[in-house]
Amino acid sequence: MFQKIFNIKNALIINLIVIFAGACFGCANSEESTQVNSQQAFSKPVPYDTKDYIEESSLTDAAENLTKAASEYTPVKNFDSRLSVPTYVTKIADTWFIVDCYHNRVIYSDSLDTPLNEWDIMTSDATRPHTIASDGNVYMIDDTDNNRILIFEKVDDKFIHTQSFYDIGIRPHYTVYDRNTDTFYVWSSMTGELFCFRTDAKTNRVYLTDKREIESLDGIYIRSFSIIDGDIYLVSGVSDKGVEATVLQCDLETLEAKNTYNVPDELAGMVQITRIQDYYYISVSTDKTGNQDVATIVRTKSLENLASGDYEDIYSQYFMGGGTPYYISSVDDTYFLTEHRLKDHAVWSFKVEDNEITDVEPIF
Repeated sequence: MFQKIFNIKNALIINLIVIFAGACFGCANSEESTQVNSQQAFSKPVPYDTKDYIEESSLTDAAENLTKAASEYTPVKNFDSRLSVPTYVTKIADTWFIVDCYHNRVIYSDSLDTPLNEWDIMTSDATRPHTIASDGNVYMIDDTDNNRILIFEKVDDKFIHTQSFYDIGIRPHYTVYDRNTDTFYVWSSMTGELFCFRTDAKTNRVYLTDKREIESLDGIYIRSFSIIDGDIYLVSGVSDKGVEATVLQCDLETLEAKNTYNVPDELAGMVQITRIQDYYYISVSTDKTGNQDVATIVRTKSLENLASGDYEDIYSQYFMGGGTPYYISSVDDTYFLTEHRLKDHAVWSFKVEDNEITDVEPIF
């Protein structure tokens, strides 16, 4: 069973604009989570009935008989006692997940205290994955270097790969499930495209329901987005075009720009913007030239202050510095920072109380 009304075939330059009214709903982000959760009121979407979608995925053989697939599958223990460029840490239900990007796998455990070589491998079929998200029924992983999305279901405490979506832009890099709109959002890091997916709750089948695009971002490496107070914020990125570094604040439904915030060259290669209490926390991978030696984390109360240098550099003060900080996620009242280039400090945890950073600890 495979149907495609719309397919992205060229992995170089894509300039298709597809508008499906009402297919992709707005979403919002709370201060306490990088998984998109809204403080702003939105209409609750109706249960998805698969009557309006752009693309249906290809199904794996396991999808036809999940019980049989689970009975034949034995989880494999993680091969390594160290992480290699971890990008994301989260907890879904009672299970912890780490996206171990350069090991090309996602691993899971019921405890963060479990030694890494005792975690189980959820999948090693992804190449340079970056994030994982779940609606409680299915689990979505961005298979970055294969330009696809992988869908898993949990059966008898085993994660079974059931669906795949191909041609999801170029290097899909950031995936979020928004409970308020019952929608998965996936960002293609090189094409300026936002892909929207919804799940049929009766069958657990996931469908691509909408795609939105910012043409001016095509060819610029944009690592993530954040939804804050109903608008989508896209971090500044770098490209061979040498464009000026900016953070874009756009209308979520139309992706039309509402504000543009200039960014100094040294912060151009941003990774993520996270709103925590009164501050925007910004992880930075490179400057405008792609130099990682300036990688850092800064925070500011207003994005307008970035251009004038009115921000606080907190990376070396709280997290030692010297590496390349990446995504920040949150579980309950604790935040998790992934970073690379430091062998012994790949994941940190910390808390924020009254805008003060506390309880900073290296986890792995």
